[in-house]
Amino acid sequence: METKPLLVIQVDDVKRFRWFTALVVLTFLVPAAAAQDLGPGELRVFLDCQRIRCDFDYLRREIVWVNWVRDRQDADVHLLVTSEGTGSGGRQATLRYIGLRALEGRDLQLLATTPETATDDEERQELARVMRVGLAGYAGALGYAGGLDVIDRTPFEIRATQQQELHDPWNRWVFRVNANANLGGESRESSNSYSGSVRATRTTDDWKISLSSRGSRTSSHFIFEDSTTYDNVTSSIGFDGLIARSLGRQWSAGALTEFDRSDRENLDASFRVAAALEYNFWPYAESSRRQLIVLYSLGRSQFDYVDSTVFDLVKETRFDQRLLIALATREPWGTSQVTLEGQTYLHDLSRNEFTISGGVSIRLYKGLSVNTNAYYSRVRNQLNIAKGGATDEEVLLRLRELETGYRYQFSVGFSYSFGSIYNNIVNPRFREDNF
Repeated sequence: METKPLLVIQVDDVKRFRWFTALVVLTFLVPAAAAQDLGPGELRVFLDCQRIRCDFDYLRREIVWVNWVRDRQDADVHLLVTSEGTGSGGRQATLRYIGLRALEGRDLQLLATTPETATDDEERQELARVMRVGLAGYAGALGYAGGLDVIDRTPFEIRATQQQELHDPWNRWVFRVNANANLGGESRESSNSYSGSVRATRTTDDWKISLSSRGSRTSSHFIFEDSTTYDNVTSSIGFDGLIARSLGRQWSAGALTEFDRSDRENLDASFRVAAALEYNFWPYAESSRRQLIVLYSLGRSQFDYVDSTVFDLVKETRFDQRLLIALATREPWGTSQVTLEGQTYLHDLSRNEFTISGGVSIRLYKGLSVNTNAYYSRVRNQLNIAKGGATDEEVLLRLRELETGYRYQFSVGFSYSFGSIYNNIVNPRFREDNF
């Protein structure tokens, strides 16, 4: 009896067979080798907290079944955490899990939300909880499941209640009050300052209302070598109001109001009302990661000055327009932000101000980061400068706003770290920030 072969490969199929073999190796053996190189339980995580305070010591103590590494290039998961405020005054952290190496392509996004009344400990507990939920899946993908379990501590009665519409006696209004006092001095000088603010906000999916007021008072006393003295008192108060309406995923319209009184700016009273329109090129749901907004406002301002201005005016009413273009991104490679802002008075378009500012923080290589910030403003709109000028004391102590044609600021820096890739150990003894 003739035996038939199980597989017959013809000469014409040799090339196809080679490609098939290579495909099998790439599909099965390479990922398996990478996972084997890590070993069960060797999930490497790079924590990247941007614009949010992460208690890294606490997280390392709470999540001990992963290896925390210092650099993204050594990680299996890049955990990018960003944060923004909620309508009730709390915080919402967005956790982006980005798979790397053997886990490349496995990305996940989770949210951790805490109310305004949450303590620092409650905020970090919630952040750690959500981190564990996301990291557990990645650990399981690398073969580490023996030491993990899933526990739902929420009673059934509470889960059922949460599904019902909750009654809010405050109707989504949130109030915030701040007060500060500072006293200090030496044998020949003393100063004291007081400040406070009140804020009320109401935020829904369709509406945003924000009302805030603030005030401050600062007094200083100096004794010179010849025993003469110099005393100064400055104060300021202000109010800001906003009501905005959502017009879809990317459009918003609103009304703004501003009131200011400031000794330094020669303002006895300044009041502005304006209508505004805003467009976001990306949906607002992605605001914690990226934004490109254009905001235009058209307003009317009324000024009452403490002293006569360089234009011999003690009061005036002017119409103005403002345009703001802002781009902000937060990505695994770092963060960037660029803002262009322009303002002009309609009675004289030469009375304007143009500002450009930006900053970028980039990871160039393992452990090497560079960051820079710049600001420049061309100023042509100072209607409020007092005619009499300022004394030497007022100039040195920055007690009165001075006429200028521009303002600028620039900073650049870098950081570099090297050594062991692991970052698991927590040792708080003789902590540097304790001194």
